[in-house]
Amino acid sequence: MYVATLLTNPAAPNLDPYLVESMRNAWGGGDIQWLSPDEAAEFTLPNIPKNLWDVWGDLQPMGVDLVAQPAEGRRKKMLLADMDSTMIQQECIDELADEAGVGDRVKDITARAMNGELDFEGALTERVGLLKGLDEAVIGKVLDERITLMPGGKELVATMRANGSYAALVSGGFTAFTAKVAEVLGFDENRANTLLAEDGKLTGDVQRPILGRQAKVDALEQITARLGLAETDVLAVGDGANDLGMLHRAGTGVALHAKPTVAEQCEVRVNHGDLTALLYVQGYSRLEFVSD
Repeated sequence: MYVATLLTNPAAPNLDPYLVESMRNAWGGGDIQWLSPDEAAEFTLPNIPKNLWDVWGDLQPMGVDLVAQPAEGRRKKMLLADMDSTMIQQECIDELADEAGVGDRVKDITARAMNGELDFEGALTERVGLLKGLDEAVIGKVLDERITLMPGGKELVATMRANGSYAALVSGGFTAFTAKVAEVLGFDENRANTLLAEDGKLTGDVQRPILGRQAKVDALEQITARLGLAETDVLAVGDGANDLGMLHRAGTGVALHAKPTVAEQCEVRVNHGDLTALLYVQGYSRLEFVSD
């Protein structure tokens, strides 16, 4: 048995009941369950429709996301999440670069790296090198003034943890940011790179080894082994090329507002919903959401 989930942006819910019913009828689905009025609905399916991706493409201009997956085991026991442009709305290194006066140059490198055009480690060391001499105190300023949480993040982490799941934040960014974001959102642990500083100034380098694509896969392997979980028990979410390893290995890998070259390699793509979409995909209704 399979399940199809349709969802929209909760800030402007526009899921048409007639559209949901028409799809259910065309695919021979089961009873429609509304997870949130006008926002998210699901119905069971006997199999994955052959025209799934054609329909998915038709729904995108309407602001509707569509996910079809096996019904069994979709509620996960572990959340493995990227941070930049996933749990927060910014790329931390880009915000630091703006403060250092090299924003445009660094943003270009970041975009190319996240799109898979550049080697992640090389791109990271090049960008960090441009931050050499920046006052370490700027990190706190950026956290306070520039970093905003992705909508739905608190509900995602709190609801999964309230239902017994473990939450890990794993980033190719920096521990100075993941520590704070993990604390605010309620993650159980966080992993990232460490910016090096001397005499209150950034040295332009990071501690080795660099945490990149493989480090996220390693985190998945290590944490599931430690907790006695299977990789199929994991829900992973990210947006960049360095997330693809963990997205492919996890039981459910979600490309959230991802770069096109990343999204096309993932079976679960959320372009319109926020992070609460990851709860709907697991079958949670809005009435089951926990806010903190």
